Amino acid sequence: MTFCVRCFQEILPGLFLGPYSAAMKSKLPILERQGITHIVCVRQDIEANFIKPNFPHSFRYLVLDIADNPVENIIRFFPSTKEFIDSCLATGGKVLVHGNAGISRSAALVIAYLMETFGMKYRDAFSHVQERRFCINPNVGFVHQLQEYEAIYLAKLTIKMMSPMQLGRSFSIQAGMPGSRKRSLEEDDDFGAMQVTAAQNG
Repeated sequence: MTFCVRCFQEILPGLFLGPYSAAMKSKLPILERQGITHIVCVRQDIEANFIKPNFPHSFRYLVLDIADNPVENIIRFFPSTKEFIDSCLATGGKVLVHGNAGISRSAALVIAYLMETFGMKYRDAFSHVQERRFCINPNVGFVHQLQEYEAIYLAKLTIKMMSPMQLGRSFSIQAGMPGSRKRSLEEDDDFGAMQVTAAQNG
């Protein structure tokens, strides 16, 4: 694999990361040869004149307005990006994620995608992406948000892993539905018996 700042690299099968220069009008033959079907175009308003969807009839686009600024809230774009990438890969497509240089904003989105999709920690996801595109360098604000995102997606995974029966039981007990009061009284009796036994043994 050629490590090239001006090219795009395959991070996962079907998921590519690169700079805008890899999606310019002159690069259409390369994009088609690689089998790209979807493109995530990351830019802010002031870049819209020179970073734009060049092939709206050839590829499906997701255009995101994100500034490469440490105070920019990038977490809010993670769900829509994941949904777009997932839908592309599920249909056998290939997606290129690019910003201007393919170093900060687009890299942060791809790292977040790996974290949530595979339950990876930030550091592991960062390393995986960097091994394939060595020049990535999300700004410090994005790094902090990605680290915070660990707790968010891990909480989501925990809820997903709980079976509907477990969730239903915990909700019915909290809601005080029929049967829950009886169960708590029985538990109280058991606890009282334990206390008596402990006092006798003490």
